[in-house]
Amino acid sequence: MNRSQIVGTVGMMVFALGVAWAQDNATSPSDSQAPQQPVPAYGQENAPAPINENPPLSGLDLPSLQEHAAPLSYLQPGATFSESANTNIGNSLGGTTFGSITRGLGNLALRRLWSHYNLALDYTGGLAYYQKSGGVRQLQNLTVEQKILWKRGQLSFKDGFSYLPEGNFGGAYGSLGSSGAGGLGNTAFGSFLGGNSFGGLGLTPRILNVSVAELSENLSPKSAVTATGGYAFTHFYGNDVSGAAFIGSSQISAQSGYNRVLTPHTQVAAMYGYQGFDFSVQGAAFHTHVVQGMYGHRISGRLDLLLGAGPQLTLIGTQSQVCSDPTFPPFFCPVGDNLVAVTTNSRRLSVAAQARLRYRISKNSFELRYERFVTSGGGLFTGAQTDMVRLSVDHPLSRKLSLAMDLGYSHNDRLQSLTAQQILACTSLPQNPQNACPANDAKSYNSGFAGAALHRFFGRELHGFVSYQFNVLAFDHSFCVSGTPCDRISNRQVITLGLDWTPRPIRID
Repeated sequence: MNRSQIVGTVGMMVFALGVAWAQDNATSPSDSQAPQQPVPAYGQENAPAPINENPPLSGLDLPSLQEHAAPLSYLQPGATFSESANTNIGNSLGGTTFGSITRGLGNLALRRLWSHYNLALDYTGGLAYYQKSGGVRQLQNLTVEQKILWKRGQLSFKDGFSYLPEGNFGGAYGSLGSSGAGGLGNTAFGSFLGGNSFGGLGLTPRILNVSVAELSENLSPKSAVTATGGYAFTHFYGNDVSGAAFIGSSQISAQSGYNRVLTPHTQVAAMYGYQGFDFSVQGAAFHTHVVQGMYGHRISGRLDLLLGAGPQLTLIGTQSQVCSDPTFPPFFCPVGDNLVAVTTNSRRLSVAAQARLRYRISKNSFELRYERFVTSGGGLFTGAQTDMVRLSVDHPLSRKLSLAMDLGYSHNDRLQSLTAQQILACTSLPQNPQNACPANDAKSYNSGFAGAALHRFFGRELHGFVSYQFNVLAFDHSFCVSGTPCDRISNRQVITLGLDWTPRPIRID
């Protein structure tokens, strides 16, 4: 991010923090529009463990902004139907084809609590019809979490799976208001673990899966340790409209942290993290090591502030193949000549950081988040240094009307320069059966979105919404892989009308 963007982000954080702190002692009246929860069964034999309202900073759990939320077991179905008008239906660079998108989705949420075990499951699935481009597409998203609790700690297993025609940054389906599919991307350290895909082109089906195991243990009433391990992968089914193949990736992550409570509302932590990346492009693997100091200020049900920063070391080993006779390029070696593998090692020292501010005042909620981590590159780069900012606001206008606003921006710098062999694969052999072309030759790209949605409640179970969203994806120069002229920017405007049906939860005794 340039200097003006950094100053703007810091200014927004300071302003929002000041507003939240001024309201710390405000009384929070009951929220009549809060999601309905079933009444717990009387005389439950195995009462569930109470919710941890101030989890460790270095863990994946976020504190609840609903004060004294009751732990309940329930099953809740739902459905969404929406119709969108899209100014760039194919999500292509320079695209101006107008079309509509029709979506029909069903969802199911399950919460089951025992005395020492908690299970949470959220599923959204259905079909979308892209007029003039793509036809019928599947939309699938599943998030599962199982917790095993004991007196001083817990063991958590989490998995987020999605099968989508687009990425999950800025609305999985290209519109604000319909059901999203963030998986584990919106949890703490979601970007670090591989839960976000920043930017995307075309309507290319992709599987994004993140599996995480986390152990948290309280050493004393004021100190705790966490240890997390995860595996994430992204697999694409198809190429961009230009013929370039997207880059599949896999990621192994691990982190550990020590947390210390200073006051009832203040907590500090030290965290170490490791990331190991591997890609479908040969010889593009690399590793990162991150150390962060963290500070948190939390007021149950109202405020959650997190600040963290520290050094980040990236170790890159770029592999390429050359002819033993250096006068010939690698794809045109003389008969009998052998290819020789050459590895070039490099180190990069940078800064990793994150900041998060969430608060809830009366019925209003606000979230501002900034993250700076190394990511997989979203299928466009073989790894990227990513800066991400996201702002979300929910504000009730009346008893039946509510307004939601959401905007986000990410800047992604390529970590690994293209080798001579990779450039040759892109420009001279675009139909290479090995799909060695690394998608594009840009050095950076930006992705962003801004939107708002107006919700109207028609009763306890049904509400409608209308939303508008603008999306942009821009490379630093032309997105070209075969030497032909091409565009570098993709813009989309989306207007959506939809209905949500959410019946009363079904109590599970």
